[in-house]
Parts: sequence; C-alpha cells; structure tokens
Amino acid sequence: MTAILNDIAANAVDATPHGSDYEIISAVIAMISEGYRAQPGLETIAAQLGLSPTALQKVFSRWAGLSPKAFLQAVTLDHAKRLLGQEHLPLLEASYELGLSGPGRLHDLFVTHEAMSPGEWKASGAGLHIRYGFHPSPFGTALVMITGRGLAGLAFADAGQERTVYDDMASRWSQASYIEDSAATAPYAARIFNPEQWSAEQPLKVVLIGTDFQVQVWESLLKIPMNKARTYSDIAAEIGRPKASRAVGAAIGRNPVSFVVPCHRALGKSGALTGYHWGLTRKRAMLGWEAGKS
Repeated sequence: MTAILNDIAANAVDATPHGSDYEIISAVIAMISEGYRAQPGLETIAAQLGLSPTALQKVFSRWAGLSPKAFLQAVTLDHAKRLLGQEHLPLLEASYELGLSGPGRLHDLFVTHEAMSPGEWKASGAGLHIRYGFHPSPFGTALVMITGRGLAGLAFADAGQERTVYDDMASRWSQASYIEDSAATAPYAARIFNPEQWSAEQPLKVVLIGTDFQVQVWESLLKIPMNKARTYSDIAAEIGRPKASRAVGAAIGRNPVSFVVPCHRALGKSGALTGYHWGLTRKRAMLGWEAGKS
C-alpha cells in the first residue's frame, strides 16, 4: 500500500504543470500525509488553502485521479495495516492512534463497495446467482445474501418471520436465481457482527444493486461515522438533490444491505428516529450496540 500511495503522490505532482495547480496538489498531499491523525475534511483543507471545497475537489481529482477524501482514506488504511499488522496494536488503540473516533469508524474504512451497472439492475437480477442463509445476530435472525462479488443483502427477521423477510428481499431482484447455502454466507455473518474480524487486509466487499439515485443515497449512508447521524435533508443536500428529502427517505427504506450500509443512522428532519424497514426497536438496538463498541 505504501508504494501505491507514493505512486499516487508522485503521479499527481509529475502530471501537474508548474504553477498554482502544482502548489495546490503538493500542499494537499503534504497536509494529508503529515496530518492524517487529525482526519482533515475537504472543508478544512480548502479553508487552509483559501479555496472553495468545490474548487479543491475538482483540481485534486483531476490531477491525482481520486478525491482528497479517498487519498486520506488510503493514507489512513496504510497506517492502519502497519499498526495492526507489524505493531500488533489492539483495534481500539489503533483507532485512536489513527485519529478515528473508535473501532467502528475504522470498520467503516474497511468496507468497500461497488454498484451493479444500470443494465444489470433493470434486468431485475437476470443471470445473477444469489446465495443466502439465516444466521443468529445481535439483532435477531439475519438473512445474509451474497453474489460472486460480495455481500448483496442483509435483512433481519423476528421469530417465525424468516420466510416473509426472504420473500421481501427476493422480490427486489425477481429474475435472479436463489440458492440456500448457509455454509457460504456464514463467514459474512461472522465478520459483520464480530469486531475482532474487522480487517484492513480483507475489507468486506459490498455490492449495491439499485437505481442510480438509490445507489447515490446508499453511498452517502456509508459516509456516516459510527455514533453519528444524518437527517434525510442532510443526505439530500450531500447528493445534490436538496429538495428530494422524501425520495431520499424512500431510498433509505429500500436499502438492501442493512446495518453494514448504515440506514439506521439516518433520522427525520426533527432528529427523530422515524421508521425503519426492519422495525424501530431494532434500529434503537443497533444504535445502542454501536455506542457500546466505541
């Protein structure tokens, strides 16, 4: 990873002509590489350079090939692997050493995701093979669904409601083929609910299957740190659709990968917990569980 980061930094500077862009890219790389423990956000970096966040995002992404946030995450993960691997620090100590709020935030960085193409989604899962299994979890029985690309579905059932929950999830991709295979899904269940298995070396891969708008909303949910919350209107503004709070709420309700894609951290405009597809009691339990892990 260190070599990759060095290549990113070198390529960004080498590709930039001397002048203002060169100075901006060099300054951002230095600020992030040297000050990653402070976990500086885009607004903080932009303010120090006297730029708008939008202008900084554009120039850095153009020359470095990734956003300042993505570069910060790469730097942080590089140090995380060193602390956890070479120095054998416990997860909690490594989290604080990295300037993160706790192991939950570190876990967030170890979740990677990709989206199915619009064509694959429109085909309602045709040609897609989904394996599934039911497993115990801190929040009741968990239905875990996976594809060859990674985790595609995570839902929760009360006793006796397993079939109803399965039907709910399977109807989302009605043309897919479903194979019950608890042996294949068990490792995913173990990793998701056991902080000891949150690993920088093997990030949990999540596959998002939905419309372009839904995927935008779900990607925004992934940015909410543990023990933090965002309102529907916050998320609508973040994805550039400030008047779409109601549509955002609907997309959150259709999130197929509950808990890992943390729709339980989304609140109504007043800050109320509002509803939750798998039950408001379960939403409270998730928030309490996370608070206890921080």
